Amino acid sequence: MKPLSETYKELGIASDFPIEISDAKGNATYYEDSDGFCCKCEYDSNGNQTYFESSDGHKRGTPRSLNTN
Repeated sequence: MKPLSETYKELGIASDFPIEISDAKGNATYYEDSDGFCCKCEYDSNGNQTYFESSDGHKRGTPRSLNTN
């Protein structure tokens, strides 16, 4: 997983840490700290976490991009 801060740097966008992104329902979908740890999450329509991936290799669930349902 490529950290968002690397993409920001490539685009010339300055950012502060932590980088936190939430969806419209307030669910945390991305987090990155200044030590390089980052994680992303996906949620279903009820707010239940359906996917988690972190920069240290932990993964749970199936990302929407791979879900065939």
